[in-house]
Amino acid sequence: MLKKAYLEITNVCNLSCAFCPGTRREKGFLSPEDFGLLAGKLRPHTEYLYLHLMGEPLLHPRLREILARAEALGFRGMVTTNGTLLEERGGLLLDSPAVERVSVSLQSFEGSGGERPEAYAASCAAFARAAASAGKRCALRLWNLDGADTRGANALNGAILFQLEQAFPKPWREGWQGTTLAPNIFLEWGERFDWPDLSASDGAPPSFCHGLRDQIGVLWDGTVVPCCLDHEGDVPLGNLYTQELDDILNSPRARAIYDGFSQSRAVEELCRRCGFARRFS
Repeated sequence: MLKKAYLEITNVCNLSCAFCPGTRREKGFLSPEDFGLLAGKLRPHTEYLYLHLMGEPLLHPRLREILARAEALGFRGMVTTNGTLLEERGGLLLDSPAVERVSVSLQSFEGSGGERPEAYAASCAAFARAAASAGKRCALRLWNLDGADTRGANALNGAILFQLEQAFPKPWREGWQGTTLAPNIFLEWGERFDWPDLSASDGAPPSFCHGLRDQIGVLWDGTVVPCCLDHEGDVPLGNLYTQELDDILNSPRARAIYDGFSQSRAVEELCRRCGFARRFS
């Protein structure tokens, strides 16, 4: 069993953020019918389904139908959003029994076209409160730190934090995974990292990764990739439209990746150029 699977329902986004590499792949949206097919093949392997890899899920015009199919399959759904469409479409997430957790990438204010961070943070905070009231968990992320002791490194983080404190008065409860602002509402800190890129230098390679061990990714065209950071599909392992997941996971390339990390080796060029995986080394 996998801990989770990432199924990209669209690779289209309404922002262009500095921390996100974007994708050169053909843009598209997964139809509810095709979602049902792909998700159905994933369901025997995991109950946790993340509705993204690249793209902004709330842009999907048929999101309600997709969420209904996820519910019918018995998934525990996870959604990551840049937060800019929560006022307009966040109700779809609140209404869906399939959605268990929503993560809001607050660092997306960097690419929000000059919108005041106070208004952006207030909107995200209001959604978080509504989500908690609906029995869901909401994680507000600031994954834009430049070092372990530089929480104020980003000049706009202060304005974001000030607005969060207005919405959720202190004291906050600090934990090893983040900060609890209110019941079922969390603030998660994280450092910037270098996305895997074949054009990057082959530095100190990671010696371990959770890809294919805890998770896989499926792009909107059905391509199965080892993890949620293979944003270009540079390590295609097969296609879930035409193959079963067991066959894909037991393919020579997939086994080589898995066994390589079991022996503290990154066998793929892309994996050797992944800044995130180096955290596990």
